[in-house]
Parts: sequence; structure tokens; C-alpha cells
Amino acid sequence: MRKLIVAGNWKMNTGIEEGIQLSSEINSYLSKNNLPSNKRIIISPPYTHLYPISKVINPSLITLSAQNCASTENGAYTGEISAQMLKELGVKMVILGHSERRQYFNEDSDILLKKIKLALKYDLEIIFCVGESLKERENKTYFNIIERQIKDTLFNLNENEIKKIIIAYEPVWAIGTGKTATPNEAQEMHEFIRKLIKNKFGEQISEEISILYGGSCKPGNAKEIFEKKDVDGGLIGGASLKAQDFEKIIESI
Repeated sequence: MRKLIVAGNWKMNTGIEEGIQLSSEINSYLSKNNLPSNKRIIISPPYTHLYPISKVINPSLITLSAQNCASTENGAYTGEISAQMLKELGVKMVILGHSERRQYFNEDSDILLKKIKLALKYDLEIIFCVGESLKERENKTYFNIIERQIKDTLFNLNENEIKKIIIAYEPVWAIGTGKTATPNEAQEMHEFIRKLIKNKFGEQISEEISILYGGSCKPGNAKEIFEKKDVDGGLIGGASLKAQDFEKIIESI
């Protein structure tokens, strides 16, 4: 049975004390509400918060994730943080391929594959994001875009490596815009992604891999989206910054 997941991507938000308080509230909520073993909660704070938050959360309740890592192992790369550094902090996971990294920092598939390989080398799980722009959605090329993003990266992994990947489908046109893919649009793309994985890695792996929806997912629409057959939870942005909103989304899976 594949995991049902709610992952919070805080992006560049919250101060350290605010982040500690937020993570403590989520941890307290989870400690009082026993989740089934097939449900998993992930938070991804800014780099500066990772160590102090690692000291206040129960790792059996919350998986701690970074939002990015470098494409090189070490060296003269000012401002970068390596997969090894994250591992030594106690981080268990990293988000790679987010649309904002692709758009603002020009991360292409070659760079992302390097990051994936380094993260896997240091035994970090990966939330790997794929998604199309509004223009690509409107001109009906979105299946081709998603297929290329996956084939150029994840298809270079072996069967053991792909098991460390969680895929997040994030329609770029729905991030921070208030727009949301309809449940049927989300299901259509998730089903397409699962078929790609099946064709490359086989049915068993395709049925085990979790595929999350990420795009203006909120307490008001989460349940309807999560009820779809191939939607295994969400990668949550703004709604993960308020404990009550995040908890309501957790209750939707």
C-alpha cells in the first residue's frame, strides 16, 4: 500500500522562533491524533530552521525535509548547501525540481539529475516536482512537458533508486494564484504519471510510488482532490504556514 502524504513547503517564510512554534504545534497535534501507518507527514522549513526544528519534533511523527540541495558535492560554491551537510543535520528528505527553482534559478533536467544522484548517495528521500505553465496547459502540450521532465531525470534511475522518490505534480499556473486544477484534471495527470512509471519500472513500483498534488491546495478543496484514485496527498505551500490549516488538510487524507 502506497503512503498517503501531506508535505508542507514553507518556502522563504517564518523566522526561526515562529518556525519552531509552528512545528511544535503540528507535532503536538500529531501526538494526540494517531495516524494510520500508511499516512505520513513532512515539513520543509528554510535551511536556517532545520537544526533547531530537528530538536523539537518527533521523527516518528514528522519527516524533516530541506527545500533544495546543491548539484555538487563540495567545493567553492558560495551560498550552496550540499546533500551531505543536510544528512549530517538529521534531514531525511529534500524537495527537488520545484517550479520556482526551475523558473528563477534556471534549473534544467541535467542539473536536477545531478542533485537527485547526490541526494540518493547520502540516503535522502526526494520529493521531485514536475508541472506545466499556463501557456503549456492552454496549448495542450502539458502531457509532453511532464513526460519530458520525468524521462530526462527519473528514467535515469534504477529500480532501487526510484523507490526513494515521491513525485509531486504542481501545475505552475495554480501556484500562489488562487487557481486550482479541478479534481478531474489532477486525477488525469496523476494517472498519466503513474502510467509512465509503470511502463518504465513495472506495475508494482508504479502502484507503490506516491504522487502528490501541489497547487493552491487548501482545507476547502483538499478532500475532494485527495479522494481521486491516483492522488496520494499534497505538497502544500501557503496553507502549511498555519498549523490549523495544515491540520485540516492532514485530516483530509
